[in-house]
Amino acid sequence: MSTEIRVPQLPESVADATLVAWHKQPGDSIARDENLADLETDKVVLEVPAPANGVVKELRVANGTVVTSGQVLAIIEEGASTPGRAAAPVKPGTAARPPAPAAEPRESGKLSPSARRLVEENRLDPARIPASGRDGRLTKADVVDYLGRTPEAAAPLPAPAPAATRAPTSTARVPGQRSEQRVPMTRLRARIAQRLVEAQATQALLTTFNEVDLGAAQELRTRYKDRFEKEFGVKLGFMSFFVKAAIEALKRFPVLNASVDGGDIIYHEYFDIGVAVSTDRGLVVPILRNADAKSFAQIEKEIADYARKAREGAIAIEELTGGTFTITNGGVFGSLMSTPIVNAPQSAILGMHKIQERPVVVDGAVRVRPMMYLAVTYDHRIIDGREAVQFLVAIKDALEDPGRMLLGI
Repeated sequence: MSTEIRVPQLPESVADATLVAWHKQPGDSIARDENLADLETDKVVLEVPAPANGVVKELRVANGTVVTSGQVLAIIEEGASTPGRAAAPVKPGTAARPPAPAAEPRESGKLSPSARRLVEENRLDPARIPASGRDGRLTKADVVDYLGRTPEAAAPLPAPAPAATRAPTSTARVPGQRSEQRVPMTRLRARIAQRLVEAQATQALLTTFNEVDLGAAQELRTRYKDRFEKEFGVKLGFMSFFVKAAIEALKRFPVLNASVDGGDIIYHEYFDIGVAVSTDRGLVVPILRNADAKSFAQIEKEIADYARKAREGAIAIEELTGGTFTITNGGVFGSLMSTPIVNAPQSAILGMHKIQERPVVVDGAVRVRPMMYLAVTYDHRIIDGREAVQFLVAIKDALEDPGRMLLGI
């Protein structure tokens, strides 16, 4: 029985998607729930799973095609087997025995999109790579670790024979050659570019800076991190401190948790905090819903889970939409100071940076302290400088005396 494989129903905020990769070709066998193709939207990569076991009969669209919900992508023949494999004849007088199932390699559906690209580029056998993702999913980090840890074991699979119609090309560079490559932006990168330009064109953006002594937060984290991880199964990082501090400051200065809609200011009486996560495809901002009601452990668990899913390309669009305030951490890449751009339609964003020991004056004496520069970029149309500065000072005060956040005072 032939079955049409269609584009899944896209979320309301997404009009279309681009087919970026086929993982099967006509004549290939495919298992139920195995990934047939990757669809890239403005925010995430969606997988198209097979509804049943069978053989791919026809592909209806080419790589790079823009598709919409319900559009037919491919046809599979359910229950069919790969042609060219004849059953062994049964000797007279003997009973036919069903063949024992052969050991199957890891399904391509168990590979994240970024891991699959690395596997294909290096022509690796995914079955040989230990997987650490949920439900046996092979992540990009697994492939990178495998390549770096056991390069001699990462023997590439045989390269496919070149097609007769394909002209051979040379990849060797001529000394002194000034070569260039023109590569189209991914949909995510194009969307990021569009949103950043729109934010700067439609908002009056201004950035104010301060610095915070993280000695007390470091001491608290060092004292309890082992017990925290043992109790909750997640590491105690600094992001939960910053989320809690930001919420305390937003409660005091609610305009930084607001947004502009035409001629109106919408004051959000809830705290959906976006945490920027860098992936190999670009920056995404998953949302911690009702973050004010969450504990340090819940915040750390959600951030870790979102980061993993974002890097695997498995994060849902619903997890990226909304948000009233955003925190971004350039310090993980070594940045000492930056001016982050507001994630419109929000009105402010907090920038974290690298913790660096610096000499500072404390009680009249010069001491070496773990310092971080903080930045808040805000929409000056609705937020005055006084409010932005006091907001940043409130975050500084909370982080320099973290016990107040734990006690709620």
